[in-house]
Amino acid sequence: MAGCVSHVEGPSVRLLLADVDGTLVTPEKALTERTVAAVRKLGAEGVLFAITSGRPPRGMAMLIEPLELELPLAAFNGGLLVDRHLVVLEQHEIAQRSVLPIVDLLESHALDAWLYRGADWYVRRLSAPHVDREARTVAFTPTLVDSYDQLTDRVAKLVGVSDDPRAIAAATSAVQDRFGDHLSVASSQPYYLDVTHPKANKGAVLLDLAARYAIKPEEIATIGDGPNDMLMFAKSGLSIAMGNAGSDVKRAASFVTTSDAEEGFANAVERFILPRAA
Repeated sequence: MAGCVSHVEGPSVRLLLADVDGTLVTPEKALTERTVAAVRKLGAEGVLFAITSGRPPRGMAMLIEPLELELPLAAFNGGLLVDRHLVVLEQHEIAQRSVLPIVDLLESHALDAWLYRGADWYVRRLSAPHVDREARTVAFTPTLVDSYDQLTDRVAKLVGVSDDPRAIAAATSAVQDRFGDHLSVASSQPYYLDVTHPKANKGAVLLDLAARYAIKPEEIATIGDGPNDMLMFAKSGLSIAMGNAGSDVKRAASFVTTSDAEEGFANAVERFILPRAA
């Protein structure tokens, strides 16, 4: 389709940037055959494909071979950009002086604080909520430590964890009020609060890819399910919310597809992306 003018209303698409959990994989964290086939169809039509996630790089590694990923992977919501061999291309770290105050602030709102530093994940309670779930998702276990005092350098992401939505909301406001523009603060899941460098957000990932591959942002399509995906929706020419997304995320998108349990990603590629292949 290269060189053809799309007969579908809307912008042409040269690159699709996808979230992972709740979007690219099923609720069981698996790739379906239709998803793999959809990504290969993108390549056949000349549409580039990239992924961005709150996951650490090691937690994205299992997607590289089946999807034949070639573009940089944006881990930690863009805090760490790596190639398909997990070699670091670019990183945005939280200021060392801010790490412990952020941890203290999260814990003051009864959130468990996790720390991601380089390729490693640290926790202070293995029995804390969602540790087991996250370990299954990223396919490696965290390192248990008594204190984060000696781990304040090279921190790519801090996560506050709670099953209380009010606690997550209160902590979000508190971190934003205290640190303002010095941090990016967003929820990747209802029970996670991700804290990263201000340049480590999915909107910045989109702009980075646009610059790297000489593609206009309006020629990039995005697909996701979480509040942190709205940042890349706002920068892209075409945005797609998953059927399992919240109402705010759906309102921010150009289109809504089916859920992650109903082949939402593959349906979106076939219905909204391939007809607009540049």
